[in-house]
Amino acid sequence: MSTFDQLIVSPLTSFEILMGKVVPPLIIAVCLTLFMVFAVAVIFKVPFAGSLPLLVFASTVALLSIVGIGLFISAFCKTQQQALLSVFVFQMPMVLLSGFISPINDMPEILQHATILNPVRFYIVIVKGMFLKGMGWQDVFMNLVPLVFLAIITLSVASWMFKRNLD
Repeated sequence: MSTFDQLIVSPLTSFEILMGKVVPPLIIAVCLTLFMVFAVAVIFKVPFAGSLPLLVFASTVALLSIVGIGLFISAFCKTQQQALLSVFVFQMPMVLLSGFISPINDMPEILQHATILNPVRFYIVIVKGMFLKGMGWQDVFMNLVPLVFLAIITLSVASWMFKRNLD
């Protein structure tokens, strides 16, 4: 019996199963984010000029949109190998189109428009701005709005696909 078959016969609702798939990675990712902020500030002596609670909130929203993409991939793929390969297919373009490696303004125009669907793009702006400029809540909010929409869309589509697979 596969893992998915075990989930189907369990007494849990689809919402409870989804929460079990969302909450643990989210908690781990937030803890890792706090550890990395601490390491960057203490070990590498990069001054943190922003608000830590605001960064944690923005990180949580960004991570929700990224977890939504992971759940979508999980619900779409039939095997674990397909899911792993799909993650590589999504992960590389997300990093390359985030503005982390090269500025978004230097990309071809069609790719600049494609970055609007990339949650990492907005999160990078928030993290860089909070570390280096002390970005305030107004500027964070401007980059947080697209992250909220992406989180709602990715989690909703993943939830719909997951429920469809359970039926």
